[in-house]
Amino acid sequence: MITRRMKISIITGMLLGVVCIVGASIRSGFEREVYWLFALWYNRLIMGILIGASWKRVSLNKSLLRGAGFGLLVSFAFYATSGFQDPVSFMAGIVYGVIIEYMVHKYE
Repeated sequence: MITRRMKISIITGMLLGVVCIVGASIRSGFEREVYWLFALWYNRLIMGILIGASWKRVSLNKSLLRGAGFGLLVSFAFYATSGFQDPVSFMAGIVYGVIIEYMVHKYE
């Protein structure tokens, strides 16, 4: 069953993935391969799914910390497998985790 929390986090992750693709494309001078950009977007989708899982409702501060932790965990997987090439996307993933948790906390 897809909960409201899951819908919000998946949609937010997908939208942030698009933002990430645009940013990575601009930073690379539009030289990145399509599969690399897709993997970056997919990473943000996976982050949304993980954050959207039915976690216990906690205070906003704890929620944001949890988002940062999941953002770090999921983004590090992409960062490591891409040969540690894009630290900006890695750091953005931590921020995106916080944004996803905030959106879920606000609209759930």
